Amino acid sequence: MTTRRGEATALAGLLAVAGVTHLVRPGFYDPMVPRALPGPARFWTYASGVAELAVAAAVARPATRRTGALAAAALFVAVLPANVQMAHDWRRRSPAQRAVAYGRLPMQAPLIWWAVRVARSRS
Repeated sequence: MTTRRGEATALAGLLAVAGVTHLVRPGFYDPMVPRALPGPARFWTYASGVAELAVAAAVARPATRRTGALAAAALFVAVLPANVQMAHDWRRRSPAQRAVAYGRLPMQAPLIWWAVRVARSRS
């Protein structure tokens, strides 16, 4: 399968932006961390930000793109519980905020598909 290099670049960019926002605005992400995870939420917020940056770097390099894209797909699966937590916690907020929280849930499927598509590409 051939995929334009731009898809990989865009995926790397999305992951990099997400990683940076986890590091510079951790207070937004901390409440999304599922309470079942051990330790402080801030640890998981920073860890996910670092993971997103590492995966972004791997996707950006052609030599590591396949592995990085598969890691991106796994990361998108791994963050689904945080999106569920956010949707649950925001269920009584304004309609606009609920739309954001609920809208994150179905976005995981196309993100996973995109990452797998990049992993299978020859670009």
